[in-house]
Amino acid sequence: MDRNFMNLGVVDWRQLVINTLGPNGTSSEAAAHFFSQWFGRQYPGAQVLVNLCDSYEQARSSLVEQVPAVMIVANAYQQINHFYMDPRLALVATFVFDTPLYGLASKGPLTTKKLTVATHPAPMMLIEELLPEGLEVDSVILALSTSAAAGAAARGEVDVALTTEVAAALHGLNFVSSTRPIRMLWSVFAYTQWSALGMEGNVHCN
Repeated sequence: MDRNFMNLGVVDWRQLVINTLGPNGTSSEAAAHFFSQWFGRQYPGAQVLVNLCDSYEQARSSLVEQVPAVMIVANAYQQINHFYMDPRLALVATFVFDTPLYGLASKGPLTTKKLTVATHPAPMMLIEELLPEGLEVDSVILALSTSAAAGAAARGEVDVALTTEVAAALHGLNFVSSTRPIRMLWSVFAYTQWSALGMEGNVHCN
């Protein structure tokens, strides 16, 4: 399936900082690296840096400090409307990218059937879908990212985390459920003064 980049006028940048949600292991990081690879093909020799932030809001703040720069936001983010409505921001691209595999992961063997689950708010509905038979959710603890959720499970603060395969591996977790990716639309924003007519139309990336 093609992934469409709708370029609404991005200047010919040879250096670019991509700000998105971290830490290492988030779906946002994977999406940023995917966009970075595409950008590198558009501008051979371009220098691209991925900057991982504690929140999407921090990623927006980083745009002031790092120019030229963009921020990449998952369209499932509950407060993405704040970025679309921000008069300082321009939507410069969108693309479809499947997340890494999501699943419920734990540090070791489960010792209870009533689980405390850490998750980022966006994929929370997956918990019931992926929950193995015979287990139930006692409580849900919200984390700033899927990687932060994995960290909570690794520290023993929760029984399991709804997280990605990348974050699970980084934190030494093992999946106790089935896994699946999420087909996601991602939005790329820049400050309006750094968007200019230069690239128009649709770009297809296989």
